[in-house]
Amino acid sequence: MPTIRPFQAKDRAATALVYYRAVREGAAGFYTAEQCAHWAPSPEPDDAKPSKLLDQWAWVAEEGGQITGFMSLAHDGLLDMAFVLPEVMGKGTADALYDVLIAKAHAEGLPRLTVDASVYSHGFLKKRGWHVTWQGDRVYDGVAFFGYNMALDLPATPPVG
Repeated sequence: MPTIRPFQAKDRAATALVYYRAVREGAAGFYTAEQCAHWAPSPEPDDAKPSKLLDQWAWVAEEGGQITGFMSLAHDGLLDMAFVLPEVMGKGTADALYDVLIAKAHAEGLPRLTVDASVYSHGFLKKRGWHVTWQGDRVYDGVAFFGYNMALDLPATPPVG
């Protein structure tokens, strides 16, 4: 099982690689080559832009000293980033990150979480009680992506157990 800890600036290159591989390898069966290339053009972070993960609540999963996944939650309740390496997909890494994210949302008193979910992440979230509020194509720089807007209403008190 991975160790979950807060994201740090030093994790930027490792999370960029996780993002790239999650899109290009892990979710590749759900997207065209053009979509994958547009979504994740490089395994390197864009150092010309600041890391948005530093302005969000963000966590990384580590196993054997390697970052294997990460998730982030914006302060307005947007589940912004959720990616794991292909070799750990389905092995509990995303679950562990998600549990920490949900605990933080409860601790901050957020009543509702939202997400712009990919076709790939839709199933993961649906199993955890998220519901679709919109679905359809979005066009980014001329490249269309099918996706979902989803939401999760949080109870005032976190569930026990």
